[in-house]
Amino acid sequence: MLVAPAGHWLLRARRNLDGRDRRVGKTAWVRDFDPRLSFGPTTAARYDDHPRGDEAVAADFLAEIAGDGRSLEFAIGTGRIALPLSERGVPVDGVELSPAMVDQLRQRPGGDRLRVEIGDMTAVDMGERYALVFLVYNTIFNLLTADDQVRCFENAARHLEAGGAFVVETALPHAWIPPGQPDYIRTELVELSEVGFDVARYDPATQLLTENHVRITADGVRFAPIVCRLITPGEMDLMARLAGLALDERFGSWRREPFGSASRCHVSVYRSR
Repeated sequence: MLVAPAGHWLLRARRNLDGRDRRVGKTAWVRDFDPRLSFGPTTAARYDDHPRGDEAVAADFLAEIAGDGRSLEFAIGTGRIALPLSERGVPVDGVELSPAMVDQLRQRPGGDRLRVEIGDMTAVDMGERYALVFLVYNTIFNLLTADDQVRCFENAARHLEAGGAFVVETALPHAWIPPGQPDYIRTELVELSEVGFDVARYDPATQLLTENHVRITADGVRFAPIVCRLITPGEMDLMARLAGLALDERFGSWRREPFGSASRCHVSVYRSR
């Protein structure tokens, strides 16, 4: 299951208003779907209804990396990680494209004290340098071209102080896309009065996963489409290299489990070369 990452619409502001990026092509999109609406008020209002459960251990990991320094979260969203990290004494700033997600952040305890700039995480300049920049919960996949993904690494590098770290957390593509199975329907939820499932299609030529999370309840049917560009850890390492960063550590989870062939996700720590 690919869960929509916190805090980023899927369409960068500079792309075409018809819901289609000419550089990516028609295969990226669900017909009549505007990705800019993926994290609007409706989604933002219910985003925190089902916590992922790794917030505390992720905040512990990031606090150790940050040390006595300041941190910057790309796609800060509703503050799922930023707020527990700030509770550990680490100052946190954020970049977020969705005003609706920031509105939710401001309503949470401590959310009104964080500096958040509305904008594209590939381009926003905070005018500060940080010991830690981090991007979690698959959100790098919300950038739908390799160029934008590289620009994200470059922007992280520009915000790092000497010796600082850029931490990226994602799942591995094969966690959703079994070999030889580009299309699938997968059960997500079976309850007494609600069922949920994913309908997805993967294009290996563009690396784009088009997915719709479907919920059926007594009140009706709800759709939550999303488009992501899946990349491997090796691709991220190359993007980091282009940005002047190099892999320092990689783990299979926030708990620092070893990363290996059985891993389904990774937490990668990049530093200046």
